[in-house]
Amino acid sequence: MNSKVKEPLFHVVKRDDITRAKAWAIRLVAILAALVVCGIITFALTGDNPLSVYATMVTGAFGSARKTWVTLQNVAILLLISLAITPAFRMRFWNCGAEGQVIIGGLAAGACMITLGSKLPNAVVILLMIITSMLAGAIWALIPGLCKAIWNTNETLATLMMNYIATQIVAYFIIVWENPKGAGKIGIINQKSMVGWLPEVGNKYLLSIIVGLAITAFLYVYIYYSKHGYEVCVVGESERTAAYVGIKVKRVIIRTMILSGALCGLTGLLLVGGINHTITTTIVGGQGFTAIMVSWLAKFNPIAMIFTSFLIIFLGRGAGEIATVFELNQSFSDILTGIILFFIIGCEFFISYRIVFNKKKGGNE
Repeated sequence: MNSKVKEPLFHVVKRDDITRAKAWAIRLVAILAALVVCGIITFALTGDNPLSVYATMVTGAFGSARKTWVTLQNVAILLLISLAITPAFRMRFWNCGAEGQVIIGGLAAGACMITLGSKLPNAVVILLMIITSMLAGAIWALIPGLCKAIWNTNETLATLMMNYIATQIVAYFIIVWENPKGAGKIGIINQKSMVGWLPEVGNKYLLSIIVGLAITAFLYVYIYYSKHGYEVCVVGESERTAAYVGIKVKRVIIRTMILSGALCGLTGLLLVGGINHTITTTIVGGQGFTAIMVSWLAKFNPIAMIFTSFLIIFLGRGAGEIATVFELNQSFSDILTGIILFFIIGCEFFISYRIVFNKKKGGNE
């Protein structure tokens, strides 16, 4: 019995291996394609030359010395949050709670500034801020870590819920500490005495950048050259294999979440004590979620995260400048950023897979 078999036009095949140069070439093409699309959309709305749009993006990020420092500082903060969640991600523990862990660390630092600013010397207050902020972040990450290790709960939901709890706790203390009363905000903490303000290194932007680079180096060594990093990798590959070779899986989960939360708490300290000198419910600005994309795009490599963090911040600031210069609302800058990120994320498919077109065959089979 003869039957005509109709084959699909193409099928998707997973790539066994792809060179690093080819992978980055694909990403570069995706970024260029995204910029072309953004240029076309902007031209359709404003009638301006797309080249001027791209020039505006560069101006938005590096148009002055101050803009350059702010851009680099923002890169450092996003990088720190991305680094913080990376050990958990390598363990296949999807820590989506960086936003809450950062904000709770910032709350601990702010509490030290407000309650101890007039009672203890500045150096002691800063030391206590460092300890309490990292401890608060570690505890906030430890709670879902314990739930996962003991009861095998869903870590994604647990860490997400901890974000909302942290935000409401901060909202409560803002009302308690609001200055002046009825203002609904704390305002600049210790504006006159500057107790608890982290010292400036060269300028007010450089400290965060130095800390970001230091943590990058530390985490790179930790992940690739330490026993703990090896155990994290094995647990991520297979918990059964890890248990078989004698690795205590529960201990690794708990230890890794403590490290992740402590680094988030340190970032909260920098935001409150070194950059904003106040605490709000929006002080993290959604970067806890953006960090997930940064870490994933970098394939959980701390060095590569420097470049992915820079790319995300550059695009965001550039899109914001376009909206300002061409008199478009902020939603337009979000649209441009979304288009660019869509292309960047989409290109990862072509890095991991390839499309194979089937040759047409004549006759019956």
